Amino acid sequence: MPAPFHRPVRLSPETFDNLLGSHDPAEQTRMAHATASALLARVRADGSGVSAERLVAYATEHGIDEVAELWAKSPAVSLPGALWRLYLLQVSIHADPSLAALLHERGRVELPSVDALVAGAPVPAGPEELVALIDTILRGAFSGDFAIALERAAAFCRVQASGSTHIADDYDPTEPDRASDLTTRASRLSAFAHDLTASAAAWRDGSLT
Repeated sequence: MPAPFHRPVRLSPETFDNLLGSHDPAEQTRMAHATASALLARVRADGSGVSAERLVAYATEHGIDEVAELWAKSPAVSLPGALWRLYLLQVSIHADPSLAALLHERGRVELPSVDALVAGAPVPAGPEELVALIDTILRGAFSGDFAIALERAAAFCRVQASGSTHIADDYDPTEPDRASDLTTRASRLSAFAHDLTASAAAWRDGSLT
């Protein structure tokens, strides 16, 4: 975890650079919720869409560390917790889109649900299509229906988790370490899917803060 920042707080959708960390857990929680609410409200007030595009591009251009400093310790079912999970999902897909495409295709075939349709990837979905998809989902969180964006992200996670699980089974006899990594990835994706689904429900009933 990077050292806490000691600079003034500026609640701006354009940058996370000056957001403050804190040694006080209560203050960290307060700041996480306040900044998440302020960013979401302000970007939604920008009818040009410029602020949303900047936030979608932020982690790709600047890395995830400052977002982590602000939101990583937030409760899973909370506004900052949901945004943190969306950014982590985006970073993971951008980091290895070829693997994401492999997992998505296997999961799409194996998973007996409508999750692949809900996520919204084309068929077949290659690396570039999945990068575009996760950016679209994040963009939707900032400028569209927040609950729908979370539900799409959760569905995407379930497809990826299914693909990870099945490919892990394929590797297990010959490459157990690789299989273990994929099993761990599947577990984390499944947890993300659960958290994002719960956050979507909380957003709909007005309890997500």
